[in-house]
Amino acid sequence: MRRGLDKRRAVAYQCRARPRGGRMPNRYVIYGAGGIGCTIGARLFASGREVVLIARGPHLEAIREHGLTVKTPADTLELRIPAVASPDEVDFREDDVVFLTMRSQDCTDALDELRLAGGADLPVVCTQNGIENERMALRRFERVYAVEVLVATSFVEPGLVLSYDKHGGGTLVLGRYPDGADELARAIAAALTAAGFRGEVEERVMRWKYHKLIRNLGAAFPAIFGPGADTVALRARLEDETEAVFQAAGIDYASREESAAGGGGPRGGWGGGAGRGGLNKIRGTPELAG
Repeated sequence: MRRGLDKRRAVAYQCRARPRGGRMPNRYVIYGAGGIGCTIGARLFASGREVVLIARGPHLEAIREHGLTVKTPADTLELRIPAVASPDEVDFREDDVVFLTMRSQDCTDALDELRLAGGADLPVVCTQNGIENERMALRRFERVYAVEVLVATSFVEPGLVLSYDKHGGGTLVLGRYPDGADELARAIAAALTAAGFRGEVEERVMRWKYHKLIRNLGAAFPAIFGPGADTVALRARLEDETEAVFQAAGIDYASREESAAGGGGPRGGWGGGAGRGGLNKIRGTPELAG
């Protein structure tokens, strides 16, 4: 029996596989269900996919008691999604896909727990900013996927998340890590697109994750300078310097011109461009995984 499962049998039961006729669809396990994770999980669930959220603390309690609410400029999703506290409460099966959506500083311990509970053959999708999570995952799992996340969300209070895109969830660009694409990547992208995201497959996805590092340079500006401060010139200098460093180090990254031509990212709504960390610091709320 897995560690702690006997103490949480009633909760874990709802996450177990139920026999069905025909081929079962992939189930999506959202590990670190905060702002980004809940937005992805909610839209997948609303589109008819099986989803399990792994969350923590008051947020988990609220989801279990009242369900998850995701508000957007266009609609409000109020969903009763199965939610657990840790991977050992999930009875993993062959068609599971795990989205990692916790912050990087929590990733090492989370990956160790996931491997112990689900085994090394679980496909792991690193849906995070930064470029270290994939390397950590590949040391523990055989199939790792990287995602450039262009989704604007905010965690408001336990059980409530805001998603700023008025047309859908935003853009998620994914591929096999360190490079390549396969049928599973295409299936995940198709599921995300059906759920309201712009799901894309990119064989050299890490170029786009390095691009996102550049894009995020101004994320903390609202917390440092205050909302509405004019930081355009400073941000441009930071981006130029970062690109020069990448070029000197031989790091390939998608250019600003490529990004502009692609037209991805959140597409208007409530604004919300401060970045999750900056928004959390402005309003004094704690940083939650996702």
